[in-house]
Amino acid sequence: MIFKMPSMKKQEYDRLIEEEFICRIAFNGESHPHVAPFLYVFDGKFMYFLSTKYGKKVLHFRKNPAVTVEVERYSPDLSSFSFVALPGRLVEVEDPETKSLVRERFVELIQKKNLSSNVLSALGHSPDEPVEALLTEGRNSVWKLVGVKMGNISGLKHSDGSK
Repeated sequence: MIFKMPSMKKQEYDRLIEEEFICRIAFNGESHPHVAPFLYVFDGKFMYFLSTKYGKKVLHFRKNPAVTVEVERYSPDLSSFSFVALPGRLVEVEDPETKSLVRERFVELIQKKNLSSNVLSALGHSPDEPVEALLTEGRNSVWKLVGVKMGNISGLKHSDGSK
């Protein structure tokens, strides 16, 4: 008999996306998909990402902004796990006010989660800089995930009941 993992309801995967802050983004690569880890912030409707302005991910984004974003959570022994895959497309945010608000959310995330300053290197900054440099420096782009359709979202889970 084949066991099928239970699907997550919208409320469950929204909570997963809200509580986590690291994802993987799969881009259409040359001959294979290109997968890259990203920090993200979620405003309850959209996921936002800060991307360096260089690297393969930028080239793939420019060629084809269609992506799948995957967020996961699991217990250390894998007795409980859940993940959601969100196919959509990335757009670069141009509105200065929105970009500023997103950058503020990233600073809050890094401070609230007490993340190492080494994370700044993934955002185009030196770990020696203050996290507030994200607010004033334009060393990265702000991307937004759009075009995600409910019927295309895949959210699965398994729990041993202890959490």
